[in-house]
Amino acid sequence: MQARYSARFAAPAFALALGLLLAACDPITGAVVGAGAEVGVAAGEERGVGGALSDTKINSEIDGLYLNKNLGMFRDVTVTVTEGRVQLTGKVKKPEERVEAARLAWQAAGVRQVIDDIQVTDQSGLIDYGRDVRIANTLRFQLLFDKQVHNVNYTVDSVNGTVYLMGIAQDQAELDRVIAHARNIEGVQRVVNNVVLKTDASRKSS
Repeated sequence: MQARYSARFAAPAFALALGLLLAACDPITGAVVGAGAEVGVAAGEERGVGGALSDTKINSEIDGLYLNKNLGMFRDVTVTVTEGRVQLTGKVKKPEERVEAARLAWQAAGVRQVIDDIQVTDQSGLIDYGRDVRIANTLRFQLLFDKQVHNVNYTVDSVNGTVYLMGIAQDQAELDRVIAHARNIEGVQRVVNNVVLKTDASRKSS
């Protein structure tokens, strides 16, 4: 069994726990962060409510395309969308599966870019999964409690010790803090940064 199978379905549980924690800390901003992000959180994101809803629609459409293709692709590939930029992470066994995943992602309406970070490997196991869950959750909590980071603007994934960052940074200093947090976590082998700056000219205008 590949690690991505469990990680994909473990994410909602973490989101729920995180939402409860946020609600306890601040009843105004307390909401679940994830594909089903509530309006209160979406309004606080740099992309806004409209952007969050658009990205959720894209994410759902790609998931549907994967599910229609085969359960394995839906299970093994994680989709993250920010302002129409699609990040694909996870593990597949064959190069052609990676190509097909990217091809299908481009078919969703509203996609502006596809970042293919899928790993081609037959390595899997509960040890890898446990390490990746620990790394991702550790980083999420660090960003949550770092007052110099707008954590709601970031998404985190970890595959085989590689941390993938996606989102919108307020400035380079904030992004540097996020990357530093990731690099300092035990077990992290490398950090892939797909975050754009708030002032980046390539961002979709609202």
